[in-house]
Amino acid sequence: MADFGIDVDPKEVGLDARRLQRIDTHFRRYVDDGRLAGWQVMVSRRGKVAHLTSYGLADKEAGRPVETNTLWRIYSMTKPLTSVAAMMLWEEGAFELTDPVSRWLPEFSQPRVYVGGPATKPATVPATEPIRVWHLLTHTAGLTYGFLRTHVTDEIYRVRGFDIGAPEGFDLAACVRGWAELPLAFQPGAEWNYSVATDVLGRLVEVISGQSLDAFFAERILGPLGMTETTFGCPTDKLHRLAALYRMGPGLTEPVRSDGLGRSPMPPPWLSGGGGLVSTTRDYTRFTWMLLNGGELDGTRLLSPRTLSYMTRNHLPGGVDLTVYGRPLFAETRYDGVGFGLGFAVVIDPVAYRTLTSVGEYHWGGMASTAFWVDPAEELTVVFMTQLLPSSTYPLRPQLRQLVYQSLTD
Repeated sequence: MADFGIDVDPKEVGLDARRLQRIDTHFRRYVDDGRLAGWQVMVSRRGKVAHLTSYGLADKEAGRPVETNTLWRIYSMTKPLTSVAAMMLWEEGAFELTDPVSRWLPEFSQPRVYVGGPATKPATVPATEPIRVWHLLTHTAGLTYGFLRTHVTDEIYRVRGFDIGAPEGFDLAACVRGWAELPLAFQPGAEWNYSVATDVLGRLVEVISGQSLDAFFAERILGPLGMTETTFGCPTDKLHRLAALYRMGPGLTEPVRSDGLGRSPMPPPWLSGGGGLVSTTRDYTRFTWMLLNGGELDGTRLLSPRTLSYMTRNHLPGGVDLTVYGRPLFAETRYDGVGFGLGFAVVIDPVAYRTLTSVGEYHWGGMASTAFWVDPAEELTVVFMTQLLPSSTYPLRPQLRQLVYQSLTD
């Protein structure tokens, strides 16, 4: 396995170098016309980097360019690591996927479900079944995000201080207790809804393992994989390498600096297993290589191949896609032809997905427009980093897939 940097002639791994250049040509336009400050993309096949490009600025105001060691807020690309952490404990027999989470988090012992009324006075009924571990892994627990702004329960979260962040002074345990007091958007298992479920899963990892989430990550995942730059928040001595955060909004013609959301205090106020990590392209690439290699990298095994295969199958009831089982709202993937596994979106129909990808390709992205995917059929992994909120501003992800797959020649 390569450490980082282009280490193979693309044609040796079935990629056309000239066609790969189309990726750079296309995305340079985003920087040249002001839509993005800068970006970095890595394409690897069979565990070898065939294409690595940086373009633009990590910090426009400071004139600082994107470098190979630039640090990026990966937000929801934290979720797959938390899911891997949970399944490592599952492999040790620590829990069953059908176990109620209230066994470890008693605050969820009597969940209630929203059925009507305003956010200030919601009507609720008892949940008909407990929230189970697999509900957290599949985003079917009935939890939500305050920033979604599509349902009354989202507003209830915001009223309680849970918008993009959490109330001041809350650690992860306090956040989980707070969410447990709020009504669920639906009965557990009834629908798919992008949510704080992975943050609750992170707390479950803490309670079961007896370690804080950052300690578990460092000891069991990041250290063994050589992901030396990945942390919750950005250390003070590395702030000069952290990419600035930009945001698009109504009435804006180009992104503006968003320092309010861009601060990464160390240590962070709460360890968000759903969105708290800062990482580099090199580090996250190593994580994708572990996934592609069936749970092992450079002699270090985190998961068995069978566990990883199980995680990356579609777990939605009846094998349906997210258009059938999910709510039509923002998430870090399109819905057509895409199911959901244990921590990953999974492509089940590339034709419906309108993308040149493979059945079984799995992926996720981050709120600041970062993205990755793993395609076992093509032995391909791709990592894309930039820092633009929200991730739905431009169709970066489908365009990147289109340009990567057209470069495959075998």
